[in-house]
Amino acid sequence: MTVRNLVHTSIGGTGLQVTLSNALGDRPVTFSPVTVAVQAEDAAIVPETQHQLTFDSESSVTIEPGETAQSDPLNWDVPADTTLAVSVHTVGDTGPVTGHTFANQVSYTASGDSTDDVSGDAFDGTIENWYWVDSLTVQAPRRVSTLAFFGDSITDGVGATTGANLRWPDQLADRLADTRYGRLYGVTNQGISANRLLEDDIGEAGLHRFERDVLDESSVSTVFVLEGVNDLRWDVARTPADLTDGYSQLIDEAHAEGVCVVGATILPFGGSDRWNADREAIRLEVNDWIRTSGAFDSVVDFDAAVRDPDNPVQMDPRYRDDDHLHPSDEGYTQMAETVDLTTLECDRSRPLG
Repeated sequence: MTVRNLVHTSIGGTGLQVTLSNALGDRPVTFSPVTVAVQAEDAAIVPETQHQLTFDSESSVTIEPGETAQSDPLNWDVPADTTLAVSVHTVGDTGPVTGHTFANQVSYTASGDSTDDVSGDAFDGTIENWYWVDSLTVQAPRRVSTLAFFGDSITDGVGATTGANLRWPDQLADRLADTRYGRLYGVTNQGISANRLLEDDIGEAGLHRFERDVLDESSVSTVFVLEGVNDLRWDVARTPADLTDGYSQLIDEAHAEGVCVVGATILPFGGSDRWNADREAIRLEVNDWIRTSGAFDSVVDFDAAVRDPDNPVQMDPRYRDDDHLHPSDEGYTQMAETVDLTTLECDRSRPLG
């Protein structure tokens, strides 16, 4: 089959490379061919932008279980703030698929090899996942570093309008584009819906995946950490120290690699199906630690930005989805606007003293 994954860019640049992943597979998977183009509408692409990717100069690549493969750099100027269609044709039985559920983006499927289909007519299936595509990277025309956004479904964008690129990291990237910072930073979203900081469940625990998903990513200079609400909701974190010790571990690992860490307070989730007063008490203590401990290089107070002033255990009705757990489009806008852009000037890559 062919999967046409739709992925939105932050910055543009040359030398596009696509990384494919078979991290969770149980057998080798062969991809042949793989193409990339600018999306026109739905599954259709702009014909003159279509390129076939190669891997070590070959049009086919076989990836072993647990491994990834990065394509050769493509001689193409990739536009900023644009949706690309990465079409991946798999050969034979792939077994378990490595993918990203709840991508909040409609992608498309077709039988057989439909990678060269320009009109999109062959793509008669839709999914809201990304399959096999791990990352897209470019060489920017000037020195640019990467902002990583690390978290759960609230970073993943659950509750935002599907396909509209209104996750708070997307909206922050749009905000950056209109400032001098837009020339300095690309964005990578490493949110996984239902992810926990302390325990493997949906995806590896934050503590277990932080090195791979943030520190091993190209040119990351700053990471925003917004994770912990699922540890509270499912009683994985039974004391404030459970979470604050976990944050401290992430901070130490990041600082050892010269990466700055922005701590985000946990959003209120009163009114949702797993809220209770005991979990709320832990959330308040954890948020107080995030604000006052000085452990993070800087703090963004999302709790204060979105809570209901008349009932602070819940999000403001203007900013919440119907489940009382996730923000709405307006809530994600409020989050993106809350970030103080001067916090991006943190630089741990320079020698101290």
